Amino acid sequence: MRQETKHPERSNNVKLGRGGIREVEFLAQVFQLIRGGRDASLRDRSTRLTLQTLAEKGIMDAPIIEKLLDSYTFLRNLEHRLQYLDDAQTHTFPARDEDQLRIAQMMGYTSVAQLLDQLRPHREFIAEQFDAIFRDKAENNSENEQGMLAVSLSSPDSEELIAAHLTGLEFSAQDAAAFSQRLQATWQSPKVQSLSEASRMKLVALVNNALNIIARQGSNQLMAWNRLLDFMEAIARRAAYLALLTEYPHALARVIRMMAASDWAAKFLTRHPLLLDELLDESSLHQRPDWSAFRLDLQQHLTQHAGDTERQMETLREMHHAMQFRLLAQDLEGQLSVEHLADELSQLADIIVEAVLRSAWQTIATRHKAEPSFAVIAYGKQGGKELGYASDLDVIFLYEDEDQEAPANYAKLAQRFITWMTCHTPAGILFDIDIALRPDGASGLLVSSVSSFARYQEKSAWLWEHQALTRARFCAGDASIGAQFEQIREQVLRQQRDTDKLRTEVISMRKKMHDANVNRSDLFDLKQDAGGMIDIEFIVQFLVLKYANQYPELTANKGNIALLKRCGELGLIDLQLANQVSDAYRLFRKLQHGIRLQGEDRARVPPILSESGANATKALWSDLFGIP
Repeated sequence: MRQETKHPERSNNVKLGRGGIREVEFLAQVFQLIRGGRDASLRDRSTRLTLQTLAEKGIMDAPIIEKLLDSYTFLRNLEHRLQYLDDAQTHTFPARDEDQLRIAQMMGYTSVAQLLDQLRPHREFIAEQFDAIFRDKAENNSENEQGMLAVSLSSPDSEELIAAHLTGLEFSAQDAAAFSQRLQATWQSPKVQSLSEASRMKLVALVNNALNIIARQGSNQLMAWNRLLDFMEAIARRAAYLALLTEYPHALARVIRMMAASDWAAKFLTRHPLLLDELLDESSLHQRPDWSAFRLDLQQHLTQHAGDTERQMETLREMHHAMQFRLLAQDLEGQLSVEHLADELSQLADIIVEAVLRSAWQTIATRHKAEPSFAVIAYGKQGGKELGYASDLDVIFLYEDEDQEAPANYAKLAQRFITWMTCHTPAGILFDIDIALRPDGASGLLVSSVSSFARYQEKSAWLWEHQALTRARFCAGDASIGAQFEQIREQVLRQQRDTDKLRTEVISMRKKMHDANVNRSDLFDLKQDAGGMIDIEFIVQFLVLKYANQYPELTANKGNIALLKRCGELGLIDLQLANQVSDAYRLFRKLQHGIRLQGEDRARVPPILSESGANATKALWSDLFGIP
């Protein structure tokens, strides 16, 4: 759709209308932008001189240029007469008959009809040549497309010209207008306006390539466009990134697919554009992680930078983000289930925790031994191997060391570990760390000896701490301490318990959590609402704490789904209900993951999506706790 169809009032405008002065100037500017960087003779400000140069160099046929110049001269003469009429900056043919006749006479004609008969073929010829530029586009002439886009962006009528360009790519009129507005806003941003002319042309080339890719994309076109322009604006001053995406079209196509699929992925890549390198090799991007090789590679890189804490911290972040990005690419292509992805992310976190622990220990000047007798214990999402892309790590620190320097050195190690994980560097952070689950919580020591941890769990821990223990595991450090922790954990979980007291305390804790997270929307909160994920997790924890004394296998950290099904097989709960709630938990996690990928903080869905699973969960809750 051409701009004059949206502005019929321009049909009598000799500058802005169809076949008008602006279209001749546009033609000249297109070739200046396409070839002017290489040919100085095409940089003249004069439209006439530029057109003559195009003919001299054989870029356009001389007879066509001659006719264009003739038409251009005719229109400019007419423009001058229109402005003489009322001494005003106008380009529109007057409405009054007597004014029209005066213009015709000033142009040397005896009647208005005679003038219009002469004007019409000039405008038709200009329009025909202007359309030829757009026909080149259909023949995949990307240079011309880029030139037209560049001219459009610098034109006073940029929004409409860009919209016309986009409509030529078969975007709807509504989408073309929205795309155009957003592109114009980005182009006028301080970051882009401060770029050199060469960099702006690189950006135009990239935008042009992206438009062609998005035009072929079936869905989320405007969403992908907005996210991509956010990204391009962020990297606009980094010529290497612009060049990479221009020279590797498959990498640009992958970026656009990822941004169309996920707001979180778009923002992740915008924060870490270094990850673009990962897109160059499609085969490695699709490979499942070789964790042994990754662990060895990470350690070698850290060893290369031994003594340079800042460089080591950057290395950890860069390699962690690179592997996360590979998993993200596979995830968005549908190659990983939520459960498999969580396993991989948890394995990645384990390796990072181990590497940070080793490196941080080397920075403790007062360390009293080569390898610390120290372990990191994971709780929560990491402990249960249900980690997401942006999950924090719930951890505690244990040590087993009689040396008098041990408590102070391990306290330093724990603090340094937290710093290495959470410190903001140019590459960002690794993980947020939560240590609230340590003995005595916020008032407790940062690190605990194995013996003091065992005493605390046996004599002082609250029930909710034993609930948390159902999902805890050794993560990194001294494996012998990890083995001792597992023994303590099993002993605690297998304690004989008063069922009524256990039931009352679980209900009380669940009510506190529910009251602190009231959902006032009409949507179902997958995590917090009755029948949701927390209810399922509390059910599993209750079953473990109630029955592990009789069935020690329930202390295995196999995940909520496996434990629910096993409880059904053992006859502890109805088998059909166990399977239904297991399916509900899997569905809820999948829905939550999809929502998280869109950058949403709260995972809420229309009740119809969760009704069946939530009802099954409520039924099992009622069976176990006797209340709805």
